[in-house]
Amino acid sequence: MTILDGKKTSADIKSEIAERVKELKAKGKKTPHLAAVIVGNDGASKTYVGAKVKACELVGFESTLVELPEETTEAALLAKIEELNTNDAIDGYIVQLPLPKHIDEHKVLLAVDATKDVDGFHPTNVGRMALELPTFLPATPYGIMELLERYQVPTSGKNVVVIGRSHIVGRPMSILMSQRRAAGDATVTVAHSRTENLKELTLNADIVVVALGVAEFLTGDMVKEGVTIIDVGITRIKDDSKKNGFRLAGDVHFESVAPKAEFITPVPGGVGPMTIAMLLKNTLLAGEQKS
Repeated sequence: MTILDGKKTSADIKSEIAERVKELKAKGKKTPHLAAVIVGNDGASKTYVGAKVKACELVGFESTLVELPEETTEAALLAKIEELNTNDAIDGYIVQLPLPKHIDEHKVLLAVDATKDVDGFHPTNVGRMALELPTFLPATPYGIMELLERYQVPTSGKNVVVIGRSHIVGRPMSILMSQRRAAGDATVTVAHSRTENLKELTLNADIVVVALGVAEFLTGDMVKEGVTIIDVGITRIKDDSKKNGFRLAGDVHFESVAPKAEFITPVPGGVGPMTIAMLLKNTLLAGEQKS
């Protein structure tokens, strides 16, 4: 069994990006600049955005954090987005989700300039991805593809089951893995809440990508020997034996699945760290396109 170590791989990618930033600075070119917009006081969002800002510092990027109160109106947020769209100093930016309920997330994502959409969520970028044109890939699927490529996980001709059909992970993963690319050329099935005979599908899968958000959903009796497992989920589970009172679990029951797996991502330390690394890679791309 090989652990697909996202923590180490993301550190390698950040080092590569830092070297590239040094080269850009040495040539007198612009330093990439990432901005993040956060609305409200969601603790998980603040932690995640804080990690992005620290990552920018680590690789030598400029960064801007825009913090707006919970009561910010949709109109005020859209005005701030337009300001970022027209600010030539900023190469890329993200609007941290979820947004407060009174703001239409779809309207906000559509307002982001596609050339600065380093999250890869804008319909223009999703369309370009589907057509295999150069674009910003959604950071989490991009990170998974990078892990598969760097660990040389065989994917060509393999049967892949993606559990979950979100626009952020499941659907883009199904598109990317079916394409002609290093970690592609697979036959992909997308499973979801209405899928019948899920266990039958996963038992025949060479690769299972689980992005469901249900702790320890995939168990050892649902997979075959030699399977590759990509666990995207992360859930806090109450655990009084832990100092902080909880433990982190993925969508995969690691103890029962890992003995059967040839490759597997851990939680934490698998897919999670890759997301920020690929956000930085998208920002570097955005900056280089303009320099």
